[in-house]
Amino acid sequence: MFRVVRHSGGGNCELDRKTLHRKPVLESIPDVHPQKEELKGDSPGQKHKTALTIRLLCNPTHPNNRAIMHQKFGVSLPDVHKRSTNAVKHQRVITGPTVTFHTIEPKSRHSLALPEDDTETGMGGFKSRCHKQLKWETDPGPTHEGTDRECTPPWTTKTPPPSTTSKSMDYKGMMQGGNSLISQSSPNLPVQVVVNISKFPFTIIKGQINPMATDFCHFKQSFSLCWSSVVDALETLQKLLRDFAVPVAKVSGERLAEFGHCWNNGWRRAPPLIGLLSVLENREEVLDLVLRPGQRYKGEGGVEAAAIHIQSCWRRYLARTAYLSHYRRKWAAGTIAISWLMHTQMRRVRKALQARRFRQLENYRSRAQTHNMCLSTILKYSPRTLKRIKNLIQGKQAYIIGGVAHEDDLAVADELGVPILGSEPAIAQLYSTKSGGKRIFTGAEVDVPPGQGDVYSLNQLHETLAELMTQNIDVQRWLFKMDSEHGGRGTAYCDICHLSCYNWALQEYHRYGPKLWNTKYIQESVLLRYLDEIPEWLARYARPAKTSCYPNWACFLKTFLRQGGVVEAFPPSDSVTCLTVDLLLEPGGEVTMLSCGDQLHGSCQLEAIGSSVPQTSVCPETLRSICMRVGQACLQRLIVGYITVDLATFLNHSTKEQKVWAIDLDLTYSDQLAMTQMLLMMTGGSLNCSTGCLEVPVPVREKSYQIAAKPPVVNHYAVIGSHLFHSNLSMLYHNVFFRMCKAHGIGFNMKSKRGTVFALYDSSERCSIGMMLSWFKTNILPGEIKRKKL
Repeated sequence: MFRVVRHSGGGNCELDRKTLHRKPVLESIPDVHPQKEELKGDSPGQKHKTALTIRLLCNPTHPNNRAIMHQKFGVSLPDVHKRSTNAVKHQRVITGPTVTFHTIEPKSRHSLALPEDDTETGMGGFKSRCHKQLKWETDPGPTHEGTDRECTPPWTTKTPPPSTTSKSMDYKGMMQGGNSLISQSSPNLPVQVVVNISKFPFTIIKGQINPMATDFCHFKQSFSLCWSSVVDALETLQKLLRDFAVPVAKVSGERLAEFGHCWNNGWRRAPPLIGLLSVLENREEVLDLVLRPGQRYKGEGGVEAAAIHIQSCWRRYLARTAYLSHYRRKWAAGTIAISWLMHTQMRRVRKALQARRFRQLENYRSRAQTHNMCLSTILKYSPRTLKRIKNLIQGKQAYIIGGVAHEDDLAVADELGVPILGSEPAIAQLYSTKSGGKRIFTGAEVDVPPGQGDVYSLNQLHETLAELMTQNIDVQRWLFKMDSEHGGRGTAYCDICHLSCYNWALQEYHRYGPKLWNTKYIQESVLLRYLDEIPEWLARYARPAKTSCYPNWACFLKTFLRQGGVVEAFPPSDSVTCLTVDLLLEPGGEVTMLSCGDQLHGSCQLEAIGSSVPQTSVCPETLRSICMRVGQACLQRLIVGYITVDLATFLNHSTKEQKVWAIDLDLTYSDQLAMTQMLLMMTGGSLNCSTGCLEVPVPVREKSYQIAAKPPVVNHYAVIGSHLFHSNLSMLYHNVFFRMCKAHGIGFNMKSKRGTVFALYDSSERCSIGMMLSWFKTNILPGEIKRKKL
């Protein structure tokens, strides 16, 4: 508690601090209320003593509280009740007029209050009932040591003195609106002021006080004893009102005096603006005016404050711009550094992995069986075979024609000293897949079926298929091709007629028409419907083309997603013809057509078992144009050697025109080309792919041959089967098989160059065989045959 005292030597008033009591942490003190069962047998004197002890424990300000806490519970509290006798030796109580302060103070903070009854005894031993004594009451809270030290409350923010560039930011919290202003103040500061009638009101007009006004003189006279603390708060309030050009402010004298005491003893460095405005009677009107945007620049020093604020904003903008530029450069430098470190690290790791992989391959090759290796690998580890081949080709022009490109092809070529007619292994591996062939066809600008390559996930498969089905509503069958499979092994299909929402999609297509159907928002409903039904549709109706390799859709899908593949449309026609063309891409840049034939299919339409030579499905000029474009696209990608192009032709029902789609590309020497070369050797003829004719010379007698300058030729037609399979073929000897064929009239006439020729291969199992059949009709001219075929 505080009292107003006066030294004997002078008339200055000062506040003497009475000892502040420390409030113990009540949560750490156990419940000491006695139980009823424990007090049943106590005497009245014991009960009185126990009740007195409880009252002392509940009153932490009592002098005996510390001793009882130590005696009963062993808790040693600091002794804060000692007071210096020298501090009050030369002091006497000064009485003054009655002052009442009305404000709401936070919990555990100082407050000025005037008690109704003064129970303290004066220095002369009498009680003063005529004058009220000014008291400083404190709730139990933290003890502040030292009477000459400034006691700054914990909610007050200490700020450095404002500089020249920060003068305009003094009222930054008030310029940001009421919410930000209240948020910058401590949550413990009083915001709501008790509405009451002030006894000492006075008015401030335009930030100035009339010192001769009656109300102000009455206020000054009533608070003359503490006027030194009130003056500072009053000057601060006047400056605030002048800065914000407040026309009229009504001040409550009691609140101003209380605020001056609080500020003088702890808030001088950072006066809270909310507390400063709380001394006003018209606080709401003044606060609305202060919070008005731009009001600060209408008051005293507003032009200077505006200039300073503009300068600070501009400097902040320049600094921010420079910082962002520096930050971007720093980020770019860091990114480059990290990228370079990652690059070097990845290069070291790559080299280490390559070395490790090389060691693993060497160990694997040293332990592996020879029949599991490719031909180049077998030759690489067969020095005797390489030596014999080198002797056979010595002095002759030779080159290597590979199948599937492999790195060991390079080692064999270096050992034999001959070139390889083919692409590099890395390039061949990139473009020998179904997705790679689709990229080449797109670059060659030839027609391809609607589809999408490089599909590796189930979600991608469903989304791609739904989008393709929506855009191509007339396609009845969709194909799924694995990237690394050939010959129809890795192909599956699914018919759209099994899709439950297909009829509804057709109705939507006919309702909008072909022109409006390409709009995305019109297709959206059908696309979403397809996405919902495609997973179940594929699981129930998708079928692999060769069930011997993949028995069901689940097995096919697992391999398809692991290797990647292509989704594309089957030609929308009942009559579809596929043809195969073999090309030679020479390193010099020339493209030559070596073979062309219409494919023959067995029970599965997606697997070719042979072909008819020459092809008669597409006009030779159109076929040549397509092949030249594909060949040039391959040469631009450094692909050389033998390649095979598969095409599909059908009649477009809407335009009644023939369409040709490029559907597959293989970078190998095909079986059809090998069988065609064997056919030309047996017949002695030549295949002209530009005209679509297989010309075979007619055998003539010597006399007529001497007369004719050039032997006559006739157009032949041949059927080539490279994949004839029979499980019982291995049970027959070859001579027995040929006798059976001769008994049935199956053979080849060497004079007329007609008949059937068998190609024996796969000697290990002897269950597959190749066959060629060549014939011609003498009663039909070659031109008539060509017209009928077309």
